[in-house]
Formats: sequence, C-alpha cells, structure tokens
Amino acid sequence: MRPDFVRLFVRVNQFSPSWHWICHGFEPRHSRHYFIGYVTVQQHPLDALIPARNRRQAMDWSLVLASQGIEHVIGHDDATGWTLAVSAADHEKALAQIHQYRLENRHWRWRRPVFQPGLFFDWSSLVWVSLNIFFYGWSEAHPGFRPAGMMDGGALTQGEWWRLFTATWLHADLAHLAANAVFGFLFLGLVMGRYGPGVGLLAAYVAGVGGNAFAWLVYDGTQRGLGASGVVMGALGLLAIQSLPVIKRPNSNTFKLFAGGILAGILLFVFLGTSPGTDVVAHFGGFITGVLLGLLLTLAPRLVHRPRINLAAGIIFAALVILPWWWAVARGSSSL
Repeated sequence: MRPDFVRLFVRVNQFSPSWHWICHGFEPRHSRHYFIGYVTVQQHPLDALIPARNRRQAMDWSLVLASQGIEHVIGHDDATGWTLAVSAADHEKALAQIHQYRLENRHWRWRRPVFQPGLFFDWSSLVWVSLNIFFYGWSEAHPGFRPAGMMDGGALTQGEWWRLFTATWLHADLAHLAANAVFGFLFLGLVMGRYGPGVGLLAAYVAGVGGNAFAWLVYDGTQRGLGASGVVMGALGLLAIQSLPVIKRPNSNTFKLFAGGILAGILLFVFLGTSPGTDVVAHFGGFITGVLLGLLLTLAPRLVHRPRINLAAGIIFAALVILPWWWAVARGSSSL
C-alpha cells in the first residue's frame, strides 16, 4: 500500500477470526484508481463486481454492506466506473441487501436543499414597534391627532389620500397596540430577515396600505378604522409565499414545501385575522397584497438583499411615513 494514501483508519476487530481494515476516503495521489471501503486481509477473493452509478451511490451501498458484515472494496477506473467488489459467496446476499436498502429509501433523500440559509430574523423590526408606540403616545396626548389620521372612507373619497398611510400607525387602545406590536415584531422580523431589512419593511408597510385601499373599495366609502393589523397581515402574506423559489429546484419534496408554506400562512390568517370585532376585509386585503408583493420579490432574490437596494427602500419607507403625516397635520392643524 502506497505511503501517500490520506485519511487512512485501521481497526483491528478482536472478535473476528480475520483482521479488517476500514479505509475512509483515501486516494492515491498519482493514480486514477480508488479503493475505499471495508477491506478484508484474509478471506475469499473479491472477484464479483456490483456496478454503481457514481461515487455517492457506491459510498452509500458500501455503508449498507459494511453494516451487514459483507466484505467488499469500492473501486473505480475509466473502464468500469464505480464498482463494489465482493466475494462470489457473498454476491447474492450483497445484491439482496442493496435491493432492500433501495426499497426502504426510495422516497427519502440523504440531502435536501435548504431554501434560504442564513439570517432569518431581523431585530430591527423593533424600529417599527417603536414608531407605533410613539404614534400611540402622541395620539393620546393630542386628541385631534387620531381623527386627522384614521381611515375614513368618505374623507378618502374627497381626496384625503394620506389616510391610507396614517391609519396604519393609530390604535384604539393599549390592548390593540400590544396585540399588533407583538405579532408585528415577530412577523416583520422574519420578513426583514428573509427579504432584507429595508425591502421587507417597505413591502409590509405597502401591504398594510393595500389592505386599507381594498377595504375602502369593498365598503364603498363608508369605512372607518385604524390600526397596524393590515401591516401585520401583509407581513404574514409575505412569509406565506416565501417558499416559491423551491419550485425552481424540483424534487419529490418541492410541492410539500411550497404548499406547506401557503397553508401555514392561510391558517395563521384565519386564526389571527378573522377574530370577532376586527376588520376582516382590511386584514384580507393586507394579506393578499403581501402575497402579491412576495411574488414580485421572489423573482429577484439576490437583488433584494443588496445594501443599496435596502437603503433606498428604507428611505422610501421613511418618506411614506413622514409625508402623509405632514400632510395630515397641515390639513388638520387647527384641531391638533
């Protein structure tokens, strides 16, 4: 045996009449022949070959044979490809064990693609929570602040467009604020970790605005409401559709991953967004808008994580917070 073999591990089996060498992944540096596996020093000649498609399959089958105590050698050359050499006496047994292994593992993979490794939760979602707390405190200290910014279908029809934005920052009471802050912190943190901090925050905010617009259209100008729940449902919609890119890498689990994400999002929406006394229409509009925005964002997964793109999205988000409130305060300054 050549001295330049690497990663050679030798085990002496004291409970067997023969000595065994187990060689994991060693390769001769100056040859195209590989001998990897479970090698017997003194037994029957290993002259029966079992062909394998590739190195990975040969290694998997080697583990199967080794677990059953079947002596073998993994070999490879240009003529025969990857093979497992066993003794003639063990040939039928080896084929039977490999066949049984393939039957038991037909629909199960050793390696499964990870959809999006890396950071999944972005703690900067606390910025959004802090803004909601600020606006709640301001509206409690200034009684005219809430009427100037809440969603009013009739006023929106008359051209007060800013209410689509400002209504997402107002809450009826502390319990209302607490519920949206808790779920918004969790969902937005996941969205910002998945799509990028600036892009994710802007997308969820726009989804909340979309929910208000949808409710305005459905209620035919009679809606009055407030709250960040549309943003929360929009973030949920963005999370529900995030598994879409797995379709580009089809395998036996593709549909399960994609359908599982959609189903989980729908179930959470039913559980959180259809509670008695809530604006289900605005919630549904926010959720659907989030799903649609998520579809667009998944078309360019690498683009949305670029620092400049997220910086630009953060600036747009800040503008869409400041300008509508500036307009609302300017129009209703006499009551604030």
